Amino acid sequence: MKQTWAAPERNKQPILDVLRRVLPARGTLLEIASGSGQHAAFFAAELPNWIWQPSDVDAANLASIAAWCAEAALPNLRSPIRLDVGDPAWNVADVDAIYCANMIHIAPWQCCIDLIAGAGRELAPHGLFILYGPFRIHGEHTSDSNAAFDQSLKERDPSWGVRDLDAVTELAARAGLKFVDRTAMPANNQTVVFQCDARDPYTDVAFLRPT
Repeated sequence: MKQTWAAPERNKQPILDVLRRVLPARGTLLEIASGSGQHAAFFAAELPNWIWQPSDVDAANLASIAAWCAEAALPNLRSPIRLDVGDPAWNVADVDAIYCANMIHIAPWQCCIDLIAGAGRELAPHGLFILYGPFRIHGEHTSDSNAAFDQSLKERDPSWGVRDLDAVTELAARAGLKFVDRTAMPANNQTVVFQCDARDPYTDVAFLRPT
């Protein structure tokens, strides 16, 4: 059954603005935890030179993603695949970008570890790993509302919570992913970009300006 969630409708345009700025002209992108499928359908339509591969681990979400994909009927939007970030192999070909929104704070920390390790394993050389969601910056919440949100997450499940960007960046470095960009987003969220094996960074680094 097709689902429509409020958050993807609110944040899809600001995220698209970042994707247009940081992504190369074309490639193949794997979306982790695609949720309802709204982002996949919207971004595939707006980025026609990118092949978009949605995925999720939840059966109801996969059904919703499939419905969004069928309705969009876009040549660059693939059918969703079941993907658990904890699997030792994701069974995807080399991808040029991996995108994940609003997952790591509503999952155990181990899921973040597995997600980042998988991104380092599956990305093509110099590919991009893009994370969207709330983060603590240098151990501090960026707003009172994020602090309250963090507390509410931990009350629901002690293994959940708003993650610290320094800890995520350290994990990424261990996986061969170098931090290259952070963009402050509406509603006290962030879009963070890492690059795989970034010893030979972008020729055009104009977008790597601090935020």
